[in-house]
Formats: sequence, structure tokens, C-alpha cells
Amino acid sequence: MPKRKLKQYLIITAKGLAMGAADAVPGVSGGTIAFISGIYEELVTTISNVNLSLFKTLKNDGLSAFWKQLNGNFILALLTGIAISFVSFMRLAKFLIENHPIYIWSFFFGLIIASIFYIGKQIKTWNPKVIFAIILGALLAFYITTIPVMGSNESSYFLFIAGAIAICAMILPGISGSFILVILGAYKTLSDAVHDFNLQKLMLFISGAFVGLLSFSRLLKWLFKNYENITLAVLTGFIIGSLNKIWPWKETVSVFSKETGKQIPFHQVSDLGTLSVMHLKTNDFESYKTVLEKSISPFRYSEINNGIDASILYAVILMILGFLTIFILEKTASFKKE
Repeated sequence: MPKRKLKQYLIITAKGLAMGAADAVPGVSGGTIAFISGIYEELVTTISNVNLSLFKTLKNDGLSAFWKQLNGNFILALLTGIAISFVSFMRLAKFLIENHPIYIWSFFFGLIIASIFYIGKQIKTWNPKVIFAIILGALLAFYITTIPVMGSNESSYFLFIAGAIAICAMILPGISGSFILVILGAYKTLSDAVHDFNLQKLMLFISGAFVGLLSFSRLLKWLFKNYENITLAVLTGFIIGSLNKIWPWKETVSVFSKETGKQIPFHQVSDLGTLSVMHLKTNDFESYKTVLEKSISPFRYSEINNGIDASILYAVILMILGFLTIFILEKTASFKKE
């Protein structure tokens, strides 16, 4: 593995901070940030190389050789950034999603649009197979964004399973691990565990994530080695399809009532059209959770929510800022290893 100076490791930690912030938002993938910032291939290779031979090296050659084979400095620098950002930004993301949903989704929408161009241009050869792979990836990701959310699962041990599934999405560009947690009904359980520093639940989630990560990274490494062009095309499609989830203006179709434990049409709850708007009106963020929603135009959003300002101007500005953020990340990717 490459030798690096302290400055380079600090840049890797900064990339970890960006990955953690992205993964904390249900709809944005940290894998996308890793890809754009130029560390994706090394990340997948490093994870997939974690096996029993590492412990043989530790036994026979000592800690220094073990750490070098593990690419430990890279992992430590990256995980430090991810952990700090994920834990701190999950609280901020929760606040922004509840209080300023259009703003946060607009920023990430612009970021993901730029990601499509960046990852798409990595495709070396264009042919019918590549186009089909992009369409297939887009349709699959779009379908995932339309899956109704499960009711919240409070089981601690369910977090192990959720962690194993979500981590696979977290390292895939285009598919959000946090959104998978939302679909599984584990996002609130995990965010509560983070908020309350519940070590048992957090360790179960981390253990599940570790198992899923080791398994899935080997598959990804094999795909990039043998089918790089098609894999890039599918990932580009994933990102295109994920845009439906992070479109800023939504109409709520159905919700989960905490009081009754049942899913009900949203029109039975409120004369407004969007749950987040009702949340702000009532200052009650817990009684109802979104089960199913659909993307609509900002004009329709205003219409169904009693003429509320759709914040189009600010949304466009934030989309542009999100778009430009990618160019900053791309520039850091050109920082060459020695």
C-alpha cells in the first residue's frame, strides 16, 4: 500500500467526514462520495483483503507487518472521519430533515446530479450492454425508493441484520444505507441508540455491518476486476434512479400512526398534502411517520399545502452549491499518492 504524509491522511479523514455526512442522510450514499473523491477502489480492495492471513501475519511477523498489510493508516484515517461525522451529522440531519427538508434535499439533489456526470464519464466503452445496464440500475434504484417503509422495529438484535444489509448499500454509489435502514424500520432505532449512546445496540449494529462489509466487498472487488465497465454503468444507473428519493418536493400518500400501530392514508390525518409540513405546523414529529410518498412539482407542493412557499429560489441555489461541491471533491481526488 502507498506511503503517505500526514497531510494526505488528513485529506483522507476529511473525505471520511464527507462520507459520514452523506451516509447519515436517508437518500444519499457515502459510496458516491468515496468514488468521486478517488478512494473507492482502495477502500473496496482494503476491506476485501481482511482475512485470516492477516492474523497469521500478526502471529508470525508482528504488529507492524499486520498493520501494513491491513493498510491500517488508511482505514484509521477514513473511519475516524466517518465515525465523527456520522454520529454528529445524524443529529443535524434529523433536525434539517424535520425543519428544513426542502433545503437539505435540494443541496443533495444537486450533489447527486453532478455525481451522475462524474461516475458516468468513468465508463470507457459505450455499447448496448452498457446502456441496458444503466437503465436496469436506474429502474432497480427507482423501485427501491418506492418501497413502502416498514413500521419501526425496536428489537436490538434486528439491528445486526439491518447493519449487515445497510452497509452493503452504504458502500455502493447511488444507494443510501440510511434509506435502507428507513425501509427496514431500523433508522429510528439506530438514531435513538446514537442519541442515547446505547452501547449494546450500537455494537450489534456495528457487528452486523462488519460481517456484511467483509462479504460484500469481495463481490465488489471481483466485479470491478472482471466487469468494470458494466459495473460502472449499473452504479451510474443506481444514482440516476436514486434521484426520486431526494427530490425536495413530496406528497405524502400514507403514514404510520404510532398511536394505533397501523398504516393509514395521509388524507385521513390532515388536510395538508405533505407530512413534513404538518410536522412543522403541529411541532409533533413522532406521532406519524411516512410510509409512502411521491415526487411532485414545487407548484403542486404549494397547492396541496395551502399555498405554502415552495422555496424554489433557495432550493435552486442549494442545488447549485451541491453541484459545485462535487468539483471540490473531484479536485481532492487528483491529490496523487507518493
